[in-house]
Amino acid sequence: MFIREKKFFLMLLLTLCFTGCKTITPVSDRNSQLTQGNVQMTLKVGVTTKAEVLTNFGSPNVTTRDGRGNEVWSYQRSAQVSQSATESGYFTVLLAGFNRETSGMESTSRMITLIIKFNSDDVVVDFSSRTSNF
Repeated sequence: MFIREKKFFLMLLLTLCFTGCKTITPVSDRNSQLTQGNVQMTLKVGVTTKAEVLTNFGSPNVTTRDGRGNEVWSYQRSAQVSQSATESGYFTVLLAGFNRETSGMESTSRMITLIIKFNSDDVVVDFSSRTSNF
């Protein structure tokens, strides 16, 4: 009976060890890699493959073909960035007093559009990207 419990405990321990080893990258983390800097560093005309693009930027929003038959992938990502700030202070000179308090909220939107063209060998032949802040 003791050997049976020992085997069960060992199997349970091994199962816990192996299930804790796998890491999954959330989609939001992959999407955050789509920045102007990463586009310029990652994409090289005549070098970068579809597989590398998928690894770095995830699945495209839209896939089409251009007039020459090249496959075209389009990515569009947007983000809303909000920031709040509060500042307060107090100043006294003898008996006179002054109190100052300010607060504010700032919100901006950012968007990046990336268009990549691939040849029949699944290699990048052209790309363009545009970012906008508003």
